[in-house]
Amino acid sequence: MTERVEIEGTILAGPSFGPVEGQIVIEGADGDGDGDGDGDGDGTRAPGSAPGEIVAVEETSVDATDIVCPAFVNAHTHIGDSIAKEAGRGLTLEELVAPPDGLKHRLLRAADADEMVAAMRRSLQYMARGGTAACLEFREGGIEGVDRIERAAAGLAVDPVALGRGPTEVIDVADGYGASGANDDDFAEERAAAREAGKLFGIHAGEVDDSDIDPALALDPDFLVHLVHARERHLERIADSEIPAVVCPRSNLVTDVGLPPVGDLAERTTVALGTDNVMLNSPSMFREMEFAAKLYDVGAPEVLAMATRAGAEIAGLNCGMIEAGRDARLVVLDGDSDNLTGVRDPVRAVVRRAGVDDVKRVVG
Repeated sequence: MTERVEIEGTILAGPSFGPVEGQIVIEGADGDGDGDGDGDGDGTRAPGSAPGEIVAVEETSVDATDIVCPAFVNAHTHIGDSIAKEAGRGLTLEELVAPPDGLKHRLLRAADADEMVAAMRRSLQYMARGGTAACLEFREGGIEGVDRIERAAAGLAVDPVALGRGPTEVIDVADGYGASGANDDDFAEERAAAREAGKLFGIHAGEVDDSDIDPALALDPDFLVHLVHARERHLERIADSEIPAVVCPRSNLVTDVGLPPVGDLAERTTVALGTDNVMLNSPSMFREMEFAAKLYDVGAPEVLAMATRAGAEIAGLNCGMIEAGRDARLVVLDGDSDNLTGVRDPVRAVVRRAGVDDVKRVVG
């Protein structure tokens, strides 16, 4: 049974996330009143349930002190690395993650399938509790790897957009293809197959140096990941081709490859945030937003857009913004928590101060 649901508070609405005191009206929500299908709003989802639709954002006086923002879309993850959190201290990026013999790949090959699924599920549960509605997952392991992430996400209110790797046939079962980088292969066949299937094709580029950026751009991907070493000519090509960029600044810092030119990219194209390898970083969009907002000369609304609307646009999802017609995928923060009480700017508070502990409930 579905019903009308009203959520009150300070609503970060529309493309600019302008704070509105009032209520969000949702229709088609599950009849438990919280919109996630199981009655507790904790990021789990009843089988067969789906988010309701936002039908109105109404400005009115309310008593609620909650802050309501769109649920996050983590635009780049490697959830399979959940079996090896904080492994590989002191190793270079190539020693850590380069296929086929980087540490992560050796650990993945040695891991039991059930162990991997259980570890991924724990990371996905953490993401769901923290308000992440979806992630763009670069999924190692071919067809079996896609099956594992689907098993791990079963019953959770976070949707992995699985971009498979391996044989081209993985595109048949995945949501697209996630290429490791143009220096590893030319990926022309995989790009053509993804295009023919109408599915996403993303590729790492410019993480270690700039040698793989031009060949990655030549593939006309749906999005590029990292771009730490993008030069002016690459930035202009990206702008001309309107290819979105996904940046992972915390990961790039940890692996000591440099930092992406987020401001320069944002002037030219859509930029989304990702948390990258769970081996290296917690998959927390709160931490990623705070880091980006304090490191770069980019405003809080722009960073919040990178964590919500931009990733949703890349993935083709109907969320990431609070407006009529969007899926009701929302994060309700306790504005009276010890951390958030007294904030003067709710957008800055969400981006620079809030954390998982401030999440009151997750809707959708």
